Amino acid sequence: MNHKTGYAAIFGLPNAGKSTLLNALLGQKLSIITAKPQTTRKRISGILSEENYQLIFLDTPGIISPSYLLQQKMMDEVKTSLNDADVLVLIIDVSEDPSGEKLLTQEFVKQSVLISKKPKLLILNKVDFITQEKVVELIKHFEKQKLFEEVIPISASLNFNIQRVKEEIIRFLPEGPKLFPDDQLTDANERFFVTELIREKILELYRNEVPYSCEVLIAEYKERDVSKDFISAEIVVEKDSQKVIIIGKGGAAIKKLGMIARESIEEFLQREVFLELRVKVRKKWRSDENMLKSFGYSKKE
Repeated sequence: MNHKTGYAAIFGLPNAGKSTLLNALLGQKLSIITAKPQTTRKRISGILSEENYQLIFLDTPGIISPSYLLQQKMMDEVKTSLNDADVLVLIIDVSEDPSGEKLLTQEFVKQSVLISKKPKLLILNKVDFITQEKVVELIKHFEKQKLFEEVIPISASLNFNIQRVKEEIIRFLPEGPKLFPDDQLTDANERFFVTELIREKILELYRNEVPYSCEVLIAEYKERDVSKDFISAEIVVEKDSQKVIIIGKGGAAIKKLGMIARESIEEFLQREVFLELRVKVRKKWRSDENMLKSFGYSKKE
């Protein structure tokens, strides 16, 4: 049998379940997940290798109309993924957008994704929140539009129908050799995932605008043979008032953050770590081209 290799990009609105779908397809947690929208800021690649195929998933930030430079950078990640992908996977949260109107009328989706000649799959996520009759009705509704090769109902959080999604993507992959070793799960390094896990806990613990004004950087990362790995991370915020909130009264908030982040990092790395957290103020970093570049966001050409 010929070997297939290719990229499948997952597109959707914030909180549609893109990262949950990626994790379900891979069979393990790779992308951070929270109840807050715009959790994913950078594209994350998840690699699934089997004897007859290698499938590289691209988990992208939620599709939005950008309000500031950071959001423009997030949409740049989405556009790059569209160009790189062999198969386009669009995901709709049927509990929030059953008709798909919010997603399918979004400018980027209309002008770029839907007119693409690449194979497109439509994923109807969270079908456990609606009746079976409604699911059948929605499938017929979308099939009539003839925009997608397949319309697939799933529940990413319950792992329902995930195998079918995988099989349909593989069906449309081009033939080709493997691009990555069989045991490689992602093209991102451990430092990236450590920063993401800390940011995940910030999103879970803090309210309102504070989590969205935070970025996490690794200042020092030392792997040790005879003791715990040492990780020093900087939480960057935009305002002094946000720094006060992150630290909390008597340092209580950042102590709690450090504890739950460390536990999550240790679970991911499968080894013990000593985690040190510091907070720094960088005014208006979300709109500063050079600062965003230093945080790993691509610079404009």
